[in-house]
Amino acid sequence: MNKNIVLCVVLSIVTCGIYGLYWMWTLNETARTVNPTEWQMGGGMVILLSIVTCGIFGLYWYYKMGKAFMAVGAPDNSLLYLVLSIFGLSIVNWCIMQDSINRAYPAQQ
Repeated sequence: MNKNIVLCVVLSIVTCGIYGLYWMWTLNETARTVNPTEWQMGGGMVILLSIVTCGIFGLYWYYKMGKAFMAVGAPDNSLLYLVLSIFGLSIVNWCIMQDSINRAYPAQQ
């Protein structure tokens, strides 16, 4: 669950977004784990629907992730995620989501 945010951003850029898709999948699976009442769809289906709908489903996904990550103590960032994704800053959303996860589940020492 816990990831280095800077490393994830660098890998997403270096792999031309392929690692970003994996990161999105892991964020989705974490949301399914921490708040199954808010979100139950699998990560593969989310990525597929986002591609097929040319990103429209992705906007809905970001909004729902804002609600889902409230279960780990994060504030309701659903509108922030929606606005950032509209302006093409989805990677910022992933960073904020990952930060919420990292704070809720600190690395085991």
